[in-house]
Amino acid sequence: MCTAMDDAVQVAEHYDSVVATDVSAEQLRHATPHPKVRYLHTRDATPGEEDLVAMLGGGEASVDLITVAQAVHWFDLPAFYGAARRVLRRPGGVIAVWGYNYRVSPVEDMMARFFSTTLPYWDPRARYCTDGYRDLPFPFEDIGLGKEGEPASLDVEHEMSFEGLIGMLRSWSAVTTAKQQGVDLLGARVVKELEEGWGGAELVRKVTYKAFLLAGTPGPMADE
Repeated sequence: MCTAMDDAVQVAEHYDSVVATDVSAEQLRHATPHPKVRYLHTRDATPGEEDLVAMLGGGEASVDLITVAQAVHWFDLPAFYGAARRVLRRPGGVIAVWGYNYRVSPVEDMMARFFSTTLPYWDPRARYCTDGYRDLPFPFEDIGLGKEGEPASLDVEHEMSFEGLIGMLRSWSAVTTAKQQGVDLLGARVVKELEEGWGGAELVRKVTYKAFLLAGTPGPMADE
Protein backbone atom coordinates (compact mmCIF):
# COMPACT_ATOMS: atom_id res chain seq x y z
CA MET A 1 0.00 0.00 0.00
CA CYS A 2 1.40 3.42 -1.00
CA THR A 3 0.21 7.02 -0.69
CA ALA A 4 2.37 8.61 -3.39
CA MET A 5 1.83 8.06 -7.09
CA ASP A 6 5.48 8.09 -8.15
CA ASP A 7 6.42 5.73 -5.33
CA ALA A 8 3.76 3.21 -6.37
CA VAL A 9 5.37 2.34 -9.69
CA GLN A 10 8.79 2.00 -8.08
CA VAL A 11 7.39 -0.26 -5.35
CA ALA A 12 5.72 -2.39 -8.04
CA GLU A 13 9.18 -3.36 -9.28
CA HIS A 14 9.59 -5.38 -6.09
CA TYR A 15 6.07 -6.63 -5.28
CA ASP A 16 3.32 -8.56 -7.09
CA SER A 17 0.48 -6.17 -6.23
CA VAL A 18 0.39 -2.54 -5.09
CA VAL A 19 -2.56 -0.44 -3.88
CA ALA A 20 -1.88 3.30 -4.22
CA THR A 21 -4.18 5.90 -2.66
CA ASP A 22 -4.59 9.66 -2.78
CA VAL A 23 -7.22 12.15 -1.62
CA SER A 24 -6.75 14.08 -4.88
CA ALA A 25 -8.73 12.73 -7.83
CA GLU A 26 -6.66 15.04 -10.06
CA GLN A 27 -3.43 13.40 -8.90
CA LEU A 28 -4.89 9.98 -9.64
CA ARG A 29 -5.87 11.03 -13.16
CA HIS A 30 -2.20 11.80 -13.83
CA ALA A 31 -0.90 8.61 -12.23
CA THR A 32 1.28 6.35 -14.37
CA PRO A 33 -0.62 3.18 -15.34
CA HIS A 34 1.04 -0.06 -14.29
CA PRO A 35 -0.28 -3.63 -14.47
CA LYS A 36 0.64 -4.30 -10.83
CA VAL A 37 -0.77 -1.05 -9.41
CA ARG A 38 -4.39 -0.43 -8.41
CA TYR A 39 -5.16 3.26 -7.76
CA LEU A 40 -7.84 4.20 -5.22
CA HIS A 41 -9.37 7.58 -4.41
CA THR A 42 -9.57 8.09 -0.64
CA ARG A 43 -12.36 10.62 -0.29
CA ASP A 44 -11.63 11.27 3.39
CA ALA A 45 -8.09 12.39 4.28
CA THR A 46 -8.46 10.59 7.62
CA PRO A 47 -10.59 7.45 7.09
CA GLY A 48 -11.39 5.31 10.12
CA GLU A 49 -9.70 2.03 10.91
CA GLU A 50 -12.43 -0.16 9.39
CA ASP A 51 -12.43 1.92 6.18
CA LEU A 52 -8.69 1.58 5.88
CA VAL A 53 -8.82 -2.18 6.30
CA ALA A 54 -11.68 -2.43 3.77
CA MET A 55 -9.67 -0.36 1.30
CA LEU A 56 -7.21 -3.22 1.14
CA GLY A 57 -9.94 -5.77 0.60
CA GLY A 58 -10.34 -6.56 4.28
CA GLY A 59 -7.35 -8.89 4.18
CA GLU A 60 -5.87 -9.00 7.65
CA ALA A 61 -2.19 -9.97 7.90
CA SER A 62 -1.98 -9.83 4.09
CA VAL A 63 0.22 -6.80 3.37
CA ASP A 64 4.02 -6.86 3.16
CA LEU A 65 4.71 -3.11 3.07
CA ILE A 66 2.87 0.14 3.79
CA THR A 67 4.55 3.37 2.68
CA VAL A 68 3.45 6.95 3.26
CA ALA A 69 5.33 9.82 1.63
CA GLN A 70 4.91 13.38 2.92
CA ALA A 71 1.41 12.72 4.29
CA VAL A 72 1.20 10.69 7.51
CA HIS A 73 1.12 13.82 9.70
CA TRP A 74 -2.34 14.62 8.25
CA PHE A 75 -3.78 11.22 9.20
CA ASP A 76 -5.92 10.14 12.13
CA LEU A 77 -2.89 8.37 13.57
CA PRO A 78 -4.61 5.97 16.01
CA ALA A 79 -6.98 4.78 13.26
CA PHE A 80 -4.24 4.50 10.66
CA TYR A 81 -1.81 2.71 12.93
CA GLY A 82 -4.57 0.37 14.11
CA ALA A 83 -5.37 -0.56 10.52
CA ALA A 84 -1.67 -0.99 9.71
CA ARG A 85 -1.25 -3.43 12.60
CA ARG A 86 -4.20 -5.46 11.34
CA VAL A 87 -3.23 -5.73 7.68
CA LEU A 88 0.56 -6.13 7.94
CA ARG A 89 1.96 -9.65 7.86
CA ARG A 90 3.40 -11.06 11.07
CA PRO A 91 6.28 -11.58 10.93
CA GLY A 92 7.80 -9.58 8.13
CA GLY A 93 5.35 -6.75 7.45
CA VAL A 94 6.88 -3.27 7.43
CA ILE A 95 5.48 0.26 7.65
CA ALA A 96 7.65 3.15 6.44
CA VAL A 97 6.78 6.85 6.56
CA TRP A 98 8.95 9.69 5.34
CA GLY A 99 8.89 13.33 4.42
CA TYR A 100 10.86 16.51 3.90
CA ASN A 101 10.44 20.17 4.86
CA TYR A 102 12.09 23.51 4.13
CA ARG A 103 15.61 22.13 4.56
CA VAL A 104 16.84 22.09 0.97
CA SER A 105 20.58 22.39 0.30
CA PRO A 106 22.36 24.51 -0.95
CA VAL A 107 19.61 27.15 -0.40
CA GLU A 108 18.77 26.35 3.23
CA ASP A 109 19.20 29.94 4.44
CA MET A 110 16.90 31.29 1.75
CA MET A 111 14.34 28.57 2.46
CA ALA A 112 14.52 29.18 6.22
CA ARG A 113 13.83 32.89 5.73
CA PHE A 114 10.77 32.17 3.59
CA PHE A 115 9.61 29.43 5.96
CA SER A 116 9.65 31.90 8.86
CA THR A 117 7.02 34.02 7.05
CA THR A 118 4.67 31.02 6.84
CA LEU A 119 4.69 30.09 10.53
CA PRO A 120 1.35 31.74 11.51
CA TYR A 121 -0.51 29.82 8.83
CA TRP A 122 0.47 26.19 9.39
CA ASP A 123 -2.07 23.64 10.61
CA PRO A 124 -0.81 22.29 13.98
CA ARG A 125 -0.50 18.80 12.47
CA ALA A 126 2.11 20.08 10.01
CA ARG A 127 4.45 20.70 12.96
CA TYR A 128 5.36 17.01 12.85
CA CYS A 129 6.77 17.54 9.35
CA THR A 130 8.45 20.88 9.99
CA ASP A 131 10.14 19.27 13.02
CA GLY A 132 11.41 16.37 10.92
CA TYR A 133 9.06 13.73 12.46
CA ARG A 134 11.11 13.84 15.68
CA ASP A 135 7.91 14.05 17.75
CA LEU A 136 5.66 11.95 15.50
CA PRO A 137 4.11 9.00 17.38
CA PHE A 138 5.30 5.79 15.74
CA PRO A 139 4.42 2.74 17.88
CA PHE A 140 6.23 0.08 15.87
CA GLU A 141 9.25 -2.09 16.56
CA ASP A 142 12.59 -0.74 15.38
CA ILE A 143 14.16 -2.33 12.27
CA GLY A 144 17.17 -0.02 12.12
CA LEU A 145 15.74 2.55 9.69
CA GLY A 146 14.56 5.26 12.07
CA LYS A 147 12.40 4.80 15.14
CA GLU A 148 10.06 6.90 17.27
CA GLY A 149 11.97 9.94 18.47
CA GLU A 150 14.98 9.15 16.28
CA PRO A 151 14.12 9.38 12.57
CA ALA A 152 16.76 8.35 10.08
CA SER A 153 18.16 11.07 7.81
CA LEU A 154 18.04 10.79 4.03
CA ASP A 155 19.65 12.97 1.36
CA VAL A 156 17.41 13.03 -1.72
CA GLU A 157 18.98 14.71 -4.75
CA HIS A 158 16.82 16.39 -7.35
CA GLU A 159 17.29 18.79 -10.27
CA MET A 160 15.04 21.81 -9.79
CA SER A 161 14.29 24.91 -11.84
CA PHE A 162 13.31 28.20 -10.27
CA GLU A 163 9.80 27.66 -11.65
CA GLY A 164 9.76 24.29 -9.90
CA LEU A 165 10.83 25.91 -6.63
CA ILE A 166 8.04 28.48 -6.76
CA GLY A 167 5.55 25.74 -7.66
CA MET A 168 6.67 23.73 -4.64
CA LEU A 169 6.32 26.73 -2.33
CA ARG A 170 2.86 27.52 -3.69
CA SER A 171 1.84 23.94 -2.86
CA TRP A 172 2.60 24.43 0.85
CA SER A 173 -0.64 24.32 2.82
CA ALA A 174 0.42 27.38 4.85
CA VAL A 175 0.81 29.43 1.65
CA THR A 176 -2.67 28.36 0.53
CA THR A 177 -4.16 29.16 3.96
CA ALA A 178 -2.54 32.60 3.98
CA LYS A 179 -3.91 33.28 0.49
CA GLN A 180 -7.41 32.34 1.68
CA GLN A 181 -6.97 34.87 4.49
CA GLY A 182 -5.95 37.60 2.07
CA VAL A 183 -2.19 37.34 2.57
CA ASP A 184 -0.02 36.60 -0.48
CA LEU A 185 3.22 35.15 0.85
CA LEU A 186 4.54 34.82 -2.69
CA GLY A 187 3.90 38.28 -4.01
CA ALA A 188 6.06 39.83 -6.73
CA ARG A 189 8.59 41.31 -4.28
CA VAL A 190 9.10 38.00 -2.47
CA VAL A 191 9.40 36.06 -5.73
CA LYS A 192 12.05 38.56 -6.89
CA GLU A 193 14.01 38.08 -3.66
CA LEU A 194 13.79 34.31 -4.05
CA GLU A 195 14.95 34.60 -7.67
CA GLU A 196 18.02 36.54 -6.56
CA GLY A 197 18.76 34.03 -3.82
CA TRP A 198 18.33 31.17 -6.29
CA GLY A 199 20.78 32.70 -8.75
CA GLY A 200 18.43 33.66 -11.56
CA ALA A 201 15.12 32.55 -13.04
CA GLU A 202 16.77 30.43 -15.74
CA LEU A 203 19.10 28.52 -13.43
CA VAL A 204 18.47 24.81 -12.88
CA ARG A 205 20.10 23.66 -9.66
CA LYS A 206 20.92 20.27 -8.24
CA VAL A 207 19.37 20.41 -4.78
CA THR A 208 19.32 17.97 -1.89
CA TYR A 209 16.23 17.50 0.24
CA LYS A 210 17.10 16.72 3.86
CA ALA A 211 14.45 14.03 4.26
CA PHE A 212 13.57 11.91 7.29
CA LEU A 213 12.31 8.34 7.68
CA LEU A 214 10.61 6.15 10.28
CA ALA A 215 10.22 2.42 9.61
CA GLY A 216 9.13 -0.48 11.76
CA THR A 217 7.21 -3.70 12.12
CA PRO A 218 4.10 -4.40 14.20
CA GLY A 219 5.81 -7.28 15.99
CA PRO A 220 3.98 -10.36 17.28
CA MET A 221 0.36 -10.36 18.36
CA ALA A 222 -0.20 -9.89 22.07
CA ASP A 223 -1.26 -13.54 22.52
CA GLU A 224 1.63 -14.97 20.51
